[in-house]
Amino acid sequence: MSKTSNRWVGARITRREDPDLLRGQARFTDDIRLDTPLHLAFLRSPMASGTLVEVEIEEALASPGVHAIHLAQDIGRTSPLSVNRVLPLPNPPAFPLLAQSRVEAVGQPIAAVLASRLAEAQDAADLIFAEIEDEDTPPPRPLAQKHWKTGILDQTFAKAALVVEAEIQHPRLAPSPMEPRAIAVAYDRATERATIWHSTQTPHRTRSELAQILGIDVDRLHVIAPSVGGAFGMKASLYPEEVFAVWAAFHHRHAVKWMASRSDDFLSATHGRGLTTKGRLALSEEGKFLALSAEIDAPLGHWLPNSGLIPAWNAARILPAGYDIPELDLATTACAENRPAMGIYRGAGRPEANCLIERLIDKAARVSGIDPVELRRHNLLGPMDLPHKTLSGDILDSGDYPGVLDRLTKSAGYTALLEERDRRRAMGELVGLGVAFYLEPSGSGWETARVTLKPDGHVDVLSGSSSQGHGRETAFAQIVADALGLDPAKVTVTCGNTDLCPPGIGALASRSTAIGGSAVLAACQEIVRRQAQGEPAPLSAEMRYENDGQAWGYGAYLVMAAIDRETGVMTLEQVHAIDDAGTILNPLLVEGQVMGGFAQGFGEAMMEALHFDADGQLLTGSFMDYAMPRATDVPPLKIDKTETPSPMNILGAKGVGEAGTIGAPAAILNAAHDALAPLGVTDLQMPLTPSKIWQAICAAEEGKT
Repeated sequence: MSKTSNRWVGARITRREDPDLLRGQARFTDDIRLDTPLHLAFLRSPMASGTLVEVEIEEALASPGVHAIHLAQDIGRTSPLSVNRVLPLPNPPAFPLLAQSRVEAVGQPIAAVLASRLAEAQDAADLIFAEIEDEDTPPPRPLAQKHWKTGILDQTFAKAALVVEAEIQHPRLAPSPMEPRAIAVAYDRATERATIWHSTQTPHRTRSELAQILGIDVDRLHVIAPSVGGAFGMKASLYPEEVFAVWAAFHHRHAVKWMASRSDDFLSATHGRGLTTKGRLALSEEGKFLALSAEIDAPLGHWLPNSGLIPAWNAARILPAGYDIPELDLATTACAENRPAMGIYRGAGRPEANCLIERLIDKAARVSGIDPVELRRHNLLGPMDLPHKTLSGDILDSGDYPGVLDRLTKSAGYTALLEERDRRRAMGELVGLGVAFYLEPSGSGWETARVTLKPDGHVDVLSGSSSQGHGRETAFAQIVADALGLDPAKVTVTCGNTDLCPPGIGALASRSTAIGGSAVLAACQEIVRRQAQGEPAPLSAEMRYENDGQAWGYGAYLVMAAIDRETGVMTLEQVHAIDDAGTILNPLLVEGQVMGGFAQGFGEAMMEALHFDADGQLLTGSFMDYAMPRATDVPPLKIDKTETPSPMNILGAKGVGEAGTIGAPAAILNAAHDALAPLGVTDLQMPLTPSKIWQAICAAEEGKT
């Protein structure tokens, strides 16, 4: 069987996953039917900080259907959750499944109720009384820090022709996947083994972490990630409630099920963003970037998920993005505080780094009088500068950064838009243009795949990666079809089952196509090699593929926005995006990722924000208070692309899943400031709500009278 080169890779094939999803035939974790399971509900802390004096459970124990109620002392000793220590972490916070002697955040589980029906468990939880000695909430405590520095910045800033400063306070966000957290545990008394359905991005991590935390032999755990209704980083780590569900199944030798409510997720799932970034940029008289200093302050919450340090790390080490800045001073500090845990959320530090550098550049353009596109083009690394080693030791692999900016401005008609903006401004309208370049580093490390070619020409692919709606099964089938010279319809792809699939890391950090797909290709190449040696089918190859380093996607966004002077409502009239994701397996999937990322980037920029009061109480605990973008809110997006293969993996693929969340907020921020520049408004913070913009307009106009 000969290889058919690039017949299927790059084709716009519709997703094979969609028919079951559209017909309601896909199975999510809450659809799993267990044999008379015990349903789980939690009593949660009403206070952000305090000593747990006593918990009274007698009345709740006597209520109908209750099987058991557990407190922390019932669980015994457990091991901590593993943390990816991308920053030095001398004293990691504890990972209690239930609050022990203290409560550390509103929403922290204190007691767990197991009952025959969910309503019975919830009713019983309401009958538990926890006496908590209230205490003043302590201030944030530094937990992890890192500093990168080169050059003599003080002298450079002192001699620079121009220095601009910016501070950006990112709103704290609720990732809000359609499907909240969920876990279903079937316990087999005959084998003393558990099958665990878990709504997760990382099923193999679920298995290994559960074994480590609970001291259970890993062979006694079978984890399945069924259909997952969104994740966005929120489901990359294990949660105390999920670990408790598995502990309870083994302790009671009985099936256990827990499905978070939307309120549970607002209160106790990981939040995203929330970082504060401050920076200074020094320029020469000609507009050459000379030096950048940046300080990142990142909240962590009261416990640390597996990837909890990633946003603080990314927000600093990605700077100065794709720009050539010889002198740098980059510092990041991550602080624990008495609030829900912070985790990775689509972008995970990338939007924070990008918003800072792009706001600084726009400020420099305004002060210097240099066109903001020209200022960027003049300072971006060129194709001949790549690969480029950054201060943090990363390698920017390949691309044409100025070229993508040129293509964006040409396709959007930038010159004509400037003329239209100025014409409308002269008529009294508030109109602005915003541009932002971005980088998107995808993940590094390894993934696995097992590919089996059967005598009838059909192929089975077992991937160590996972899927949460990405179209992974479709894309991997396209890789196999080209590599083995057959139709994708003959390829069956299975992900997310630890008993069937080889070990893998999972789907996070835009890594699954570049690394997981490369593992599939490597296994196919091994089969082709053996075919060339005359081996007959069935042929099976299992490969553990590790990339040579991160593949760096990149691109640019352009936004034209108009603001209603009387109401403060901002309308995005045009949005143009161009992305370079390296080798594109399926343009439909890429466009879907760009659109989804843009919608979430739009949400941060325009309306989303979690708010707490001084006592740590969540004020935005439902969609009545937390503004989630609707389909009618999100403007049309014009998408363009280029393809520069990455040398870091054999597919040549780069990440694109987080592109919209990285590029869009900075472009929207810049457009808003450009629209309000005639009034002298300089420092608006996201989200750019109508009330916030209206107040800025009123303050500016009052200052002129």
